[in-house]
Amino acid sequence: MSARALTIVGLGDSTTAGTPGFLSPLEVPPDGSGDSESQYAHWMRTAHPEWTVLNRGVDGERSDGIRARFERDVLGERPDYVIVLAGVNDLHEGRPVASVQAHLAAMYAEAIDAGIVPVAATVLPYDEATRPVSAAIWELNDWIKFVAASLGIPYCDTHAAVADPEDPTRLRGSPDGLHPDVEGYRRMGEALARAIEADLARRAHPTSRPD
Repeated sequence: MSARALTIVGLGDSTTAGTPGFLSPLEVPPDGSGDSESQYAHWMRTAHPEWTVLNRGVDGERSDGIRARFERDVLGERPDYVIVLAGVNDLHEGRPVASVQAHLAAMYAEAIDAGIVPVAATVLPYDEATRPVSAAIWELNDWIKFVAASLGIPYCDTHAAVADPEDPTRLRGSPDGLHPDVEGYRRMGEALARAIEADLARRAHPTSRPD
């Protein structure tokens, strides 16, 4: 497949921003600050230098706050794709899964209505999550996978990319018990790049159907 220039917005919370190693351009305008490798956007750009990947993550935000930024940070950029990764802070605060689902569904729909392809990314585990929170993360992620299939949009299991194979409720590597390490962000970026590559290939060679 030939290289194709794309604009991609990464929309989310700390796991999009690159916490704790990197502060996003929204947190420290205009270019962010810290270890640029501590963000999945860096690794997507490394895999595809022809892609423009914009980090629009803000540490600590819930899904309602992320949704409130959608018009400015996504529609304003007119991207080809938007990666939507949100909900862990809601669940950490004890908010219901249904509330997160409503905000995610609204963002997927708003992207589709604007001609932007949403990428449905699963919420990451974290070491300090209680059993109820871990269970809520699994429930939400099952829903994300189901909805992505129903809508026919790209899906990326970013949870699996960073989870400890011996205990998927924990991170494989983390500097603070809450966020991935640089290696985790690398795996996230590569997984997200593969999801978009697969969608581009599918769109380039759609399955023919009889009339």
